[in-house]
Amino acid sequence: MLSNLQRNRTLVKNQTRMDKSKKTVSEEAMQAEWEQIQAAQTNPAKFRPLYEKYYNPIFRFVFRRTASESLCADICSQVFLKALQRLGSYQYKGVPFSAWLYRIASNEVAQYFRDNAKNRVVSIEGQNLQNLGEELEERPSEFRQQAMLRAMEELKEIEVQLIEMRFFEQRPFKEIADILGLTESNTKIKTYRTLEKMKKHILKISGPGEAPSL
Repeated sequence: MLSNLQRNRTLVKNQTRMDKSKKTVSEEAMQAEWEQIQAAQTNPAKFRPLYEKYYNPIFRFVFRRTASESLCADICSQVFLKALQRLGSYQYKGVPFSAWLYRIASNEVAQYFRDNAKNRVVSIEGQNLQNLGEELEERPSEFRQQAMLRAMEELKEIEVQLIEMRFFEQRPFKEIADILGLTESNTKIKTYRTLEKMKKHILKISGPGEAPSL
C-alpha cells in the first residue's frame, strides 16, 4: 500500500499537458543518438547536446512527482550528474537513451521521499482523471472521482507509476516498458491488473452507484 500519496492539481503554467512528443523512437534515431553517447563517453564535454535535449522532459517528469520547482531543479541536477558519471558504463540495448534518464530520475525522486519521509506527489488533472474513469468504466461524478483517488492510495508504488505514465502522462506502453525495465506485454498485463485492483477498491469504497464516505 502506498500510504504517502498526495494529489497535486496545480502545475506550472506551461505544464497543463505533458509534451506530446512521446512516440516510438525509430531504430535510425536511436543509432544516431548512440553515436552521440559514444562521443560523450570519450569526451564528457560532448554530453551537453544530450543534456540540452533532455533537460526539459526530465524536468517535467520530476516536477509532476514533486510539485516544487526548486526541489525539481535540485533533483534534475542530480539526475544529469549521475547520468554523466555513469555514462561510461552505458550500453545501447535497443532502448531510447531517454528511458535510461527517466529511470534515473524516478529513482532519485523515490530516494528523496525515502530520505526525507515526505509525501509522494501524484499530479492529476481533471481530464486525466476523466480518462482514467473511462478506462475503469466509471460514470463521471465527484463521488466517483473521490473513490478513484482513494483507490489509488491503496496501490503499490509500481502500480501508481503505471497509472501515472499511462493515463496521466499518456505514454505508450512501449515507452513505459523501457522506463521500468519491463517487456511491453508484461507492462500491459500489470497495467490491466492494476485497473482491476482499482475497480475492486472503488466498489468496496462506494458501492454500485453510492457515494464514498468522506
